[in-house]
Amino acid sequence: MSDLVRLTKAEEEIMQVLWKLRKAYVREIIKELPLPHPAYNTVSTIVRILEKKGAVGHESFGKSHQYFPIIEKESYRKKQFGGFIKNYFGNSYKSLASFFTKDADLSLKELEEIQQLIDKQIAERKNKEQ
Repeated sequence: MSDLVRLTKAEEEIMQVLWKLRKAYVREIIKELPLPHPAYNTVSTIVRILEKKGAVGHESFGKSHQYFPIIEKESYRKKQFGGFIKNYFGNSYKSLASFFTKDADLSLKELEEIQQLIDKQIAERKNKEQ
């Protein structure tokens, strides 16, 4: 799916459940949502909206529908994060890194873990170039 599907918070919650379960009926989705559980009709309506947006599909079993995600979690996450970087950091990963190292309240341990991740990526890319 090339276009960014915009989801509300409630739609994202339901997508998280569908990504986890892979296939689910509305009642199964409701059981996975935090308390207090939303009404059946509410979840059913949101799932149908997700279907209209192209995020969810369904298989019919008599009068029941079993829903499944069409968009992949990783693909959605990447597009959402890309939009976040564009909107809040001027499309600059350097600005994002600056924010995390200066403005975010990260512990020394967290900063060291981030540094290790960066060092690992640098080493992997250098190996690919050779």
